[in-house]
Formats: sequence, C-alpha cells, structure tokens
Amino acid sequence: MRFKKEELINSTGAIILRDIENNSVDYGISTDTRTIQNGDIYLPLKGANFDGELFIEQALNAGAVGYITSEEKVYDKAQIVIKTQNTLDYYLKLAKYYKTKIAPITVGITGSSGKTTTKEIVYSVLKEKFNTHKTYSNHNNEIGFCQTVLTMPADTQALIVEMGMRGLGEIELISTHLNPDFAIITNSGTAHVGRLGSLDNIAIAKCEITKGLKTNGTLIANNQEIIKRHNNFSGETCYYTLNDVKILEKAPSYSKFEYKTEIYELNVEGDYNIENALAAIELGHKLGMTSEEIKRGLRSYKPIEKRWEIENICGIKFINDSYNANPDSMKASVKTFIELYKNPVVVLGDMGELGENEKEYHKQVGVFLSKLNKKVKYLTVGDLSKEINKSLTNNKIEAIHFNSIEDVSCYILENLNNSYTIFLKASRSMKFEQILENIKRGICKK
Repeated sequence: MRFKKEELINSTGAIILRDIENNSVDYGISTDTRTIQNGDIYLPLKGANFDGELFIEQALNAGAVGYITSEEKVYDKAQIVIKTQNTLDYYLKLAKYYKTKIAPITVGITGSSGKTTTKEIVYSVLKEKFNTHKTYSNHNNEIGFCQTVLTMPADTQALIVEMGMRGLGEIELISTHLNPDFAIITNSGTAHVGRLGSLDNIAIAKCEITKGLKTNGTLIANNQEIIKRHNNFSGETCYYTLNDVKILEKAPSYSKFEYKTEIYELNVEGDYNIENALAAIELGHKLGMTSEEIKRGLRSYKPIEKRWEIENICGIKFINDSYNANPDSMKASVKTFIELYKNPVVVLGDMGELGENEKEYHKQVGVFLSKLNKKVKYLTVGDLSKEINKSLTNNKIEAIHFNSIEDVSCYILENLNNSYTIFLKASRSMKFEQILENIKRGICKK
C-alpha cells in the first residue's frame, strides 16, 4: 500500500513539521529499519522494551525520505516529517482508514484456543469465492492487526483478522479499529487465566470482539454458557456446538462428519478441528456460499507449522503440536492422538500463563488423561509437568519424568523404535522443536 501525503495527514489527525517533497509522490510506510525501501516513510513504534524513535536517523540513512514522530526533532536529511501524539495510535488510525478505503467483507476471530486454526480454516473456505487476505501466522496483537490490514491488496474482497490479547481492553482496541461485519469466538477457556485472574474475565475479554462489530453484523460463537453470559451484543448471534454434529469417520489426517444435513470432510483429525470448522461453515452460509464451495474449502485446509505437524525421523513418526498449549487444548489433542494411533507415546511439557493455580491445572490434565486409554506411555518434561506425571502414576499409568529436553531426547533415542508414534505437546516456551533436532542429529548427552 502507498499513500498520498493528504491521506497520511487527514486520516490520522497528524500535522506536518517539514515538507519539501513533491506533492504528487505516493509514500510507502515501514516500521522496520531493516526493510526500508527507498522513498518510504519510517513509522517508529514504541513498546515496554524498545523505542523505534531512536532509529530514525538509521532509517533515513537506509533510504527513508521522512518519518513520523511523537517528538519535535527534525533531522536535516528528512524531506517530510509528520508529528503525531502517539505512533501506535497513528498506525491504528491509518489501518482503519485503509480498511475503509478498500471496504472488504471483514471477519474478526478470537478465542482461548483454536483461533489461529479457525482463521486458517475460514480462509480456506472464503477463498473459494472471494479474494481473501488474512492475518499472517499468529500475528494477532494490535501491531499485527495494522500489518495485516496495510498489506491487504487493493482487490481484496474478504479480510480475516485474528485477535489475541494479553489483558482486558486489547481485543476491544483492535475490534473498534477493524469494525468487522462478522465476529467469531471459538471458545473461552483457561488460556491466560494467569493474566486475567478468572474464567469470567477471560470470557469478558473474548466478548470484547463485539465492541466494534457492526450493529447489523453477526456474532458466530461457540455455544458455551460462559460466553452466552457475557455476550452483550444486541445484533444477530449464531451459536454452534459439536453436539449438533454426527461424526461419521475418524482416521489419522481425516475427519468426516454431518452437520445440519450436509456431509463435510477435513484432512485433519480431532473433534476440536471439526468444532473449529463449524464456525467456517456458518460464516460461509451467511456470506451466500454454496455447500459445495464450503466443502471444497474445508477439504483444502492444511494445518500450519507446529500444529499437528507430522514428521518421520529415524523411521519414527513424530507429531509436533507444540506451538502452544493450555489445559483445554492439551486434553483435546492428546485424547485425539491416542484414539487414532497405535503404540502411542505422549511427550508433555509445561503450560505457561496459568497463574497462581498453575500446579492445579497441570494436575487436572493428568487426572483427565488417566481416565483415557491405559496403554499409553507418557514422558513429561519441566517443573510444572511433574504434576501431570504424579496424577498419571497415582492412577497406575506409565509415566516417566525428565528434567530437560536433552534427557527426554536421550530416552527416545535409546528406548523407542519405529513401532511407536510420538506426540509432542507443550507451551512454546518449552522449545520442544529441540527434541526433534536432537533426534535428527542423534544427540544423547548424559
């Protein structure tokens, strides 16, 4: 996207400190000095641990013709300098302006778990009918929102924005700048309870997505009582539930199910993925898509990196689902895995951001898993996962605890063979991808 000077000023309420450029020039906007293109304007962002305004001179030396600033300093090399009160606020206003200018159908997605997967499934469905643009990976904070919108091609017909949060008010901030036509809440669970303090606060935060939802828009939400209790949206709400689904077939990398008299297929396993697909089905029908278009879109969905990523190493099948983890997603994914694979080995690590009750949440996961298939070998890694291990061993389930990634990697190399399938699940901070690297390289440190 490129902007005329008048757009950069009028859409944001900023003022000009210096202007010696040709008025006919269109400007690109860059927030990263490493990717500055000649003729760009540099937009420095600030955070708790960084201040982009310290790199203005570096941006000018890299080819920027000007910059946006919340300060008064004017560098001689700059041809255009724009003053704003807050550079992040400027970024949000510019994104809102550009979104309004392109005017796509707009979909916002949030939830405690499954929001990135649901975003990818929705994208797979909508692209069957519309030129569709989406949030990259899980870049779902306010900066990621701006980047998503401002990289949207001019011919975009449908825009999908994933919304994450660290606390109350953050989803509202994104939603009110996006003004979506449709909002999806995948669920409200225990993820981030350490930050929010209670399950009710989590649901309140997720329901903030309706703060910017157009009054004639539609909320599509998981039929959970906690969501219904905190949903204050006065417009149309469509609730979906797995209880309305008849599952016809389950297999590795395949699901077949019936929903509202139509039969659908997914090239992934797991009841939770079927549930995520229901949001895409409901949205597709709201947008006038045919059942065949929706079915084709669901069949084309493929999980993104570290989400149920299958890899064969040294003849052993590994399934890496360690991009993130919370109690709800860990229970659901492990349950699916041990239902579908023979000789299952489950490697579990710590789950983060669960607050003062983090040990209890880990214990509850262990209790849940102990009630499933008894013929599972569990390997746990990390301080908190000891609680999972205790619950399993107390219920006569085979479980071994390790203090490090190196130790569990060594155990796998020395004790497991290609008769097993190994599943990895933990929060991103555990860096479980290192287990796979150790196995590939045959590393066993004692």
